Amino acid sequence: MTRHRGATVALHVALGLAALGTLFPLLWMVSGSFMATGEANSFPPRLFPAHPTLSHYAALFTRLNVGKYFLNSVIVAGGATAISLFLNSMAGYALAKLRFTGRAQLFRVLVAGLVIPAQVAMLPLFLVLQALGLVNTYVGAMIPAMATIFGIFLIRQYAMGIPDDLLSAARMDGAGEFRIYWSIVMPVIKPILATMALFTFLSTWNDFLWPLVALTDDARYTLPVALAGLAGEHVQDTELMLAGSVVTVVPVLIAFIALQRFYVEGITAGSVKQ
Repeated sequence: MTRHRGATVALHVALGLAALGTLFPLLWMVSGSFMATGEANSFPPRLFPAHPTLSHYAALFTRLNVGKYFLNSVIVAGGATAISLFLNSMAGYALAKLRFTGRAQLFRVLVAGLVIPAQVAMLPLFLVLQALGLVNTYVGAMIPAMATIFGIFLIRQYAMGIPDDLLSAARMDGAGEFRIYWSIVMPVIKPILATMALFTFLSTWNDFLWPLVALTDDARYTLPVALAGLAGEHVQDTELMLAGSVVTVVPVLIAFIALQRFYVEGITAGSVKQ
């Protein structure tokens, strides 16, 4: 018993140290954002600001107009997430429960597409956007996240667990397919929708390469693209860049905390679906 307790304590200590090591860069980033100019580069390095200041945050939202880039990211990430939930859930439900010719073959093709790197599709996708006149628009920046193979796969696997008898009973009562999808399927798959919303929002919010390609006007840049440009202009101002990183990270942390319960529920329930 004593040996087992000792092993448990050692395991918890090791996990605590690992968690602390993972969180330390994030905590130092927050601390450094409140330091005076040049303090973060001092030697030996400081862990806490000697005289905390909000001047770097004030500079971001006044002199550097980061608020505009923040709003751009909210529009792109929020819009892409909302649209992807609607499109991916419909496609995933159709592939799981609706019977039509070529359903199995279509699903195999989609799954095979998972092995294709996203970067390979950027050039043809950009040419399509150019032909449609969607370059340098918010819609153009959202398009890659609006419907994804992974999202369709995720919804389809979860929706396979919906009882066919439930859907048949709704059809016998005269409900149309869209009514069944909206009133029956959507409430049932809420946990996996929350999981997909979190994945989509995080990936779109943090995406750097596609917005850089699709957006040509710096007034429409998202936060990662704008901060990369500011880092080149203010390469010596470490504290300012740390403040910009905090502004970028905080929304995704809030989204994760808000959806954590649904995220865990979706992952756990999805692991036992047949």
